[in-house]
Amino acid sequence: MESIFGIHESALLYRARRMDVLARNLANADTPQYKARDVEFAQVLAGVGGVRSVSLARTNERHIAASAAAATEGLRYRVPYQPSLDGNTVEADLELARFAENSVAYQASLMFLNGRVSTLRQAITGSR
Repeated sequence: MESIFGIHESALLYRARRMDVLARNLANADTPQYKARDVEFAQVLAGVGGVRSVSLARTNERHIAASAAAATEGLRYRVPYQPSLDGNTVEADLELARFAENSVAYQASLMFLNGRVSTLRQAITGSR
């Protein structure tokens, strides 16, 4: 199915992950010493993580298995334009702009995939 959907599956995963990181930044805009982070697109695209996969210990069989690499892969600290006195590097207005831009790109990928699925459905059923 990869050839049918192209890169849009990976793009949706990247956009969803970036949306999560940007939302975390916005939620911590007033937290002293919080350092804003962002997903490095070029690094994610190249598939270079830079972090070794480390399995975390599960103390209960109902816990979700995770790795340290999955949590931090491709994340970079952002250098602020105007540092605050409390050490927080989140600039809320820029984070909101990045979040909006990312949302538009996410919606564009969804619309493309929806069009592709509609075309495939029409081809299979023979209807217009």
